[in-house]
Amino acid sequence: MVRSPASRYVIWLSILVALMLQIMPMPLWADVLRPDWVILVLGYWTLALPERVNVGVAFFTGLVLDILLGTVLGIHALALSVVVFSLAANYQRLRNYSVWQQAALVGLLAALYHLVVFWLQHLLTDIYFIIDYLWPVVTTMLFWPWSFLILRKLRRQFRVR
Repeated sequence: MVRSPASRYVIWLSILVALMLQIMPMPLWADVLRPDWVILVLGYWTLALPERVNVGVAFFTGLVLDILLGTVLGIHALALSVVVFSLAANYQRLRNYSVWQQAALVGLLAALYHLVVFWLQHLLTDIYFIIDYLWPVVTTMLFWPWSFLILRKLRRQFRVR
């Protein structure tokens, strides 16, 4: 099969779209429910192509997310690196799970992500835990099947390898 010229940009464009969705302004009631778009996209690409999307890509994406959100540099980078490392270390096993089992696992990894971000922000600043911090875990889990299907269709359509 011949790769299309656009295939080398699909991964980076999807990460860029995820970053834009992550910082897009929303009403306060919807902002609490915002899924972790970056985790969804990086998670898919790590499971699909672990040799192309790895901890380095997650760290770079996390640094960009830190800059966009105005947080202390390195918080999201470390948290995304931990999540992507967990996925990359077990990708062969996780590929065999059904989409719903993967959604539950992505939910656990999103909870780990939020735990690491909260823990680092609590150490560096002086914030306290609010239960609303966990709503994105639920919505990330619910959005996994759709993001999985959309990104798989893009990967097959553009023959990304």
